[in-house]
Amino acid sequence: MENTAPLIAVVEDEDHLAQGLIFNLQAEGYRTHHEADGDAALAYLLDPDEPVAAVVLDCMLPGADGFTIVRSLREAGRFTPVLMLTARSRPEDILEGIEAGADDYLPKPFELSILLVRLKSLLRRTAWQSAASPAAEQAAPPDEYSFNHRTIRFDALELVAPNRITHLTVMEADLLRHLTQHAGQIVSRKDILEQVWRVHEDTDTRAIDNFIVRLRRYIEDDPAHPQHLITVRGVGYRFLPNP
Repeated sequence: MENTAPLIAVVEDEDHLAQGLIFNLQAEGYRTHHEADGDAALAYLLDPDEPVAAVVLDCMLPGADGFTIVRSLREAGRFTPVLMLTARSRPEDILEGIEAGADDYLPKPFELSILLVRLKSLLRRTAWQSAASPAAEQAAPPDEYSFNHRTIRFDALELVAPNRITHLTVMEADLLRHLTQHAGQIVSRKDILEQVWRVHEDTDTRAIDNFIVRLRRYIEDDPAHPQHLITVRGVGYRFLPNP
């Protein structure tokens, strides 16, 4: 009988860690594919033999690094969920991974149980996107937010605008949800780090600003002159649904 279990790509060059992940993922019922080189991993993920359900991706690899891999996948229109593994001492790795398009992150060293929970969460969200039935949609109100002829569909990880649908990463959707839930209020960079991305560092980083630039391309009529996502100099940002 054909094995139809989800296929997880493990991209990790530390052999002992990779083999441990593979063993435990297979014990949980997943199928696995392993790559230890970044260039080989990118080539495989852009043209896999069969659909990959999710990627567990180390940020530091020989060849292309994890940031390059996830950025290249998103630019190619591949939105496979990516759980990025980062060095504990480098919060900037976490932010760069988020900016590149990773869906979630986990600092090394990590508890295996936490990795499995995070992975299941990403797979569950993907299943909700692809398998939601009309009956289920009628049973519960849609998880969405509308403004200025745009609708953020949090459950489907999409932003629907006139003549365009933009796919969102989990991190992008989580940030947009946080901003819309605090519409009209100033949201500090520190709040984004701690409440949205769970980076408990008292750090003011330009990576957040670069991330906001990308979100403005999604939601603004003129991203160079934003009306909805406003910078509050020296503090953070304010979302205005009706400027």
